[in-house]
Amino acid sequence: MNIFDPLASANATLWSLFAGGPLGFAVQSFVDLQSADSGARPKPPSRLPVEAIGEPPAPRPHLPTAAPSIKPREASATNGHQWLSSHFEHAGQTHRFKLFVPSGYCGQSLPMVVMLHGAQQDPDDFAAGTGMNEAADAHGYIVAYPEQSESVSLLRCWNWFRPGDQVRESGEASMIAALTREVIATYNVDDARVYAAGMSAGGAMAVNLAVTHPDLYAAAAVHSGVAFGVADEAFSALCAMNDGKGKIRLPARLIDGSQPRSVPLIVFHGDADDTVHPRNSDQIVSMRRLFQGQDGATHQCPPTCVSKTENGYPYTRRIFHDEKDFPIGEQWLVHGLGHAWSGGNPQGTYTDPCGPNATHEFLRFFDQFALYS
Repeated sequence: MNIFDPLASANATLWSLFAGGPLGFAVQSFVDLQSADSGARPKPPSRLPVEAIGEPPAPRPHLPTAAPSIKPREASATNGHQWLSSHFEHAGQTHRFKLFVPSGYCGQSLPMVVMLHGAQQDPDDFAAGTGMNEAADAHGYIVAYPEQSESVSLLRCWNWFRPGDQVRESGEASMIAALTREVIATYNVDDARVYAAGMSAGGAMAVNLAVTHPDLYAAAAVHSGVAFGVADEAFSALCAMNDGKGKIRLPARLIDGSQPRSVPLIVFHGDADDTVHPRNSDQIVSMRRLFQGQDGATHQCPPTCVSKTENGYPYTRRIFHDEKDFPIGEQWLVHGLGHAWSGGNPQGTYTDPCGPNATHEFLRFFDQFALYS
């Protein structure tokens, strides 16, 4: 598929909608990783103490009660990085995923990123295009890549728009969260430093995870995605993707006045994206303000406008702070970028090698946040 053809993605989406039904729809429109904005890097919060090798990890509040179904593999003889194919059981079904374990891992507590691919992608393609494994190896992150099955979606789309996938207790959000917990338990992941990131439909699903599981993910990154609750079936999803005017629908627990933790978000989008309208980036920012209960709970720094990066596009970046002046969000709008991962590797699909580099900015953003210190 030619990602620069403005009609190609729409035609493929509609084909999936009618030939594959709602299950095959969501991600075709969300395969673009674009920039929204980034900010100054404050001093990272204090980390959890590293557990001694060979000692059992301390009890964690959101780990599975049953023994994990994932079987860890022994470190290689050279203690180099590992790229593993695996599967786990959830709700009576088997789900495949891939896992990157960085060099030097010997059972110590490490942070983790859950990476959600876009339409017509798989974990290998997404890892190659984003360069996340190489960046994670340098920064000491474990990376999990859930895989959407073609038996569920012909285009391998995450079903971010279906009501059953926008809640904590069921659907794909529940499955991805269950996988996250199992990897945490199996690999002694630092459960205060677990993050979600995705592109396009994967970006929309990352938003769902941030909203439904704020106790699991310390922060999230959204590339070319959409806000929570702007669609509840395939046609409204297509409309929201095309015009960025879908109505944000808050979960019931927010409507009734209770305010769960608001997950910090970094949002990337290209202003030349003709698959997912750039206005969706603004909606994600608005959504986060609604979750905080009042617009006055946050303020933003003056936008940082860069005429040109060293090897890329100019961009506008906004940084959002809470009432204590701590950074809680960033929005990057990359000027001239289409529906493609900003600063990506051409070995993967839906990438643009011109910067800014979204992968590096996501990890920089994640380093600021932990669930507790």
